[in-house]
Amino acid sequence: MATKIETFRGKTQEQLQKLSFDEFSQMACSRSRRAMKRAQKNSPAYTNLIKKIRKLKETGKSDKVIKTRLREAVIIPEWLGLKFGVHNGKEYKPVTITIEMLGRRLGEFSFTTGSVKHSGPGVGATRGSKFVPLK
Repeated sequence: MATKIETFRGKTQEQLQKLSFDEFSQMACSRSRRAMKRAQKNSPAYTNLIKKIRKLKETGKSDKVIKTRLREAVIIPEWLGLKFGVHNGKEYKPVTITIEMLGRRLGEFSFTTGSVKHSGPGVGATRGSKFVPLK
């Protein structure tokens, strides 16, 4: 059985990593393309994050977790395989970038709200619950 080759818009991971920022932005959907264009011009935080990532890649420390609060950053091919710690308001959630995540935002993979599992009513919750025997 043949293994599935992961692609993004018909391009493999090696081809994507050779693309420039502008070439990838043309492949992304319009919402991501406009966000990247705005961030490139107006957001010093986004440009600092890109510089930080390039510096880590040059020094060979690409296995290090990159902590960021920039949840609105659009994921680009340059980041494939990197590990990010994306802040969710309380802590940094680990996110490893894969090819399926390209063109989406970092915050989509670090949820800000957790699932709540309710148990039975606690003591003092209602007037009737004060007569519920405790175990």
